[in-house]
Parts: sequence; C-alpha cells; structure tokens
Amino acid sequence: MSDYQGPMRVLSGIQTSGDMHLGNYLGAIRKFVSLQHEYDCHYFLADLHAITVWQEPAQLRRQIFHIAASFLAAGVDPKIATIFPQSKVRAHTDLAWIFNCVARLGWLDRMTQFKDKAGKNAERSSVGLYTYPVLQAADILVYKATHVPVGEDQKQHLELSRDIAGKFNHDFKVPNFFPLPEPLIKGQFGDAGARIMSLRDGTAKMSKSDTSENACIFLRDDADTIAKKIKKAKSDADALPSEVAGLEGRAEAANLVGIYAALSGKSPADVLAEFGGQGFGAFKPALADLVVEKIAPISAELRRLEADTAYLESVLSAGAEKAASVADPVVKEVKEIVGFLV
Repeated sequence: MSDYQGPMRVLSGIQTSGDMHLGNYLGAIRKFVSLQHEYDCHYFLADLHAITVWQEPAQLRRQIFHIAASFLAAGVDPKIATIFPQSKVRAHTDLAWIFNCVARLGWLDRMTQFKDKAGKNAERSSVGLYTYPVLQAADILVYKATHVPVGEDQKQHLELSRDIAGKFNHDFKVPNFFPLPEPLIKGQFGDAGARIMSLRDGTAKMSKSDTSENACIFLRDDADTIAKKIKKAKSDADALPSEVAGLEGRAEAANLVGIYAALSGKSPADVLAEFGGQGFGAFKPALADLVVEKIAPISAELRRLEADTAYLESVLSAGAEKAASVADPVVKEVKEIVGFLV
C-alpha cells in the first residue's frame, strides 16, 4: 500500500453470469461474510464485466437479482457491507476511461486470462474483453480499496491495478493518491478447500457451464438434490488414506475431502484422521449430511429472496447510492488532477 494513509477498505465483485454454486460460496461469498466484520466492504455485482461476452438482457437482470439474493442468503448484511450493481455507479466507467489512457498496451498484452478466454478467436472478441482488466482496476481504485480478495487466477489483474495506481500517482505527481491494493489470497485464512472442483472431474474447477448436471452443486439446490449429487460424485475404489500425502494422484478423493474440510472448518488432515481407512460408501453419506446442513438453509433463503424482487431492488438502490457517495468524490478529484474542467 506504499505510504497511503486512507481507511482500510475491501472491494470485490462477482460477474453476473450463471448461477452461484458451492465453489462460489466457499471460494468467495463465505469470505465476504467474514470480511464485512473486519473492514469497510464494498461488494458489487459485475454486470459491466458480464457484457464483455453476449448476455440476454432479461437473463442479465435475473442474474443481478440472483447474485444479490445469494449474498444476502449467505449472510452478507447490507446494513454493514455495501452491495450494489456495478452499472448503477457511473464513477466506475468514468475512471476506467482515464485509466485506459494511463495503462499501456504491453501491460494488457501480458494478461493471460484474455488469451484463455478468447482462444483462437481473439480478433472476434469484444474490445471490452481485452480491456476489462482496466475496468477492474477502476472498480478497485475508485473506492481507494486497500485489499482485494483474489484467487490465484486474478493475481495478475491485481498487479495491473497496482501498476496503474503507481503510474497515475507518479505521472501526475500525487504520491499516494491511490493506494497500491494488497491481495487477500483465498486460502490464507485457513479456509481449506476454497478451490472446489467438479464432482465429475476432480481436475476441473466446479463450473456452472459443466455439461453434466451432477458436476455442480448450486446454491439453489434443495436438500434432496444436494444429497443425490454427492452420492453420484466421482470417486475411486480405494479407501481414504489416513494422511494427506495419500491423496496425491487421487483428484476426486482430494476434492471431496477438501469440501468436507472447508464446510466443517477442519483441515484435510483432521478429516482423514476421522475417515481414513473408510471407503466412500461411508464417507459420502457423511459428506452429504454436512453439505445439506450448511447449504440447504442458504438455498431456502435464496429462493425466498429471489421471489421478492422489490426488496432486492431496494437493497441494490440503497447500496448504489452509498457506493456513489464514496466513488464520486474520488472521480471528481481525479478529473481535477488530470486537468478537466469540473
């Protein structure tokens, strides 16, 4: 953060495409719940990022409400944290354009996620998909966020945010105007199993786009559906080992143990100390009971909230006003620094 003297603030968002699943909960949303009690937290629904690829408009609106409901159902408190749609706070796009003129092409050319997402059709991709790391930097810095929860696949984008902040501070001779945000790496707080893999392929990340309906546990799933998916989860014929080293080369076993560890608050070693030597015929029912215990109440509350769009809209509108009250003065000051008439 260099010598930045401003308040400690967390910023994070989830793209509004696809239904929230167990991986989203354990990898991000659950952390949002705990962080809200430690920092001034701003959590946004990344609808501007979502449209870097085509989104059906009516479905996009539903996804905005769905993710907001997921946050609330999991325990994010709008009286403590600020929850809002990215597109309702104009400061994000205002600052992003200025940052487009600060960032350098070479920096963006090194962004590996664009290459992964665009694949062989890079020239047919939207300009937004190429430049969205700059918008991401604006998302963070428009609130002068000091900390950002990120996974390993997002660390490069956070480094770009730091580069842009540092170049702006240097070019306009305003030392420490923007903080250099620090990562809060998922997993560094003991949240074992934060990277949740497919129930059908332990080498692939759990994803809403998986072709198998049994590969992913969605936060909307009821208790029966959750139990059936755990029962059908891919495993192997061997008993669970008594030590973590015994999971080497057993991706599906490691994933199921990781899920149990993450939901129980235990380490994988503790889980294996309890279940080592037992087969999946014994472990899967125990895992199913645990997942249902932790997720089914969230599922029920999520479905209730999704039926009350008026309430969700009121929460998001209030959150957007609160977010703008922080972001708008930052953009005004940035414009003055740049030399615009304000």
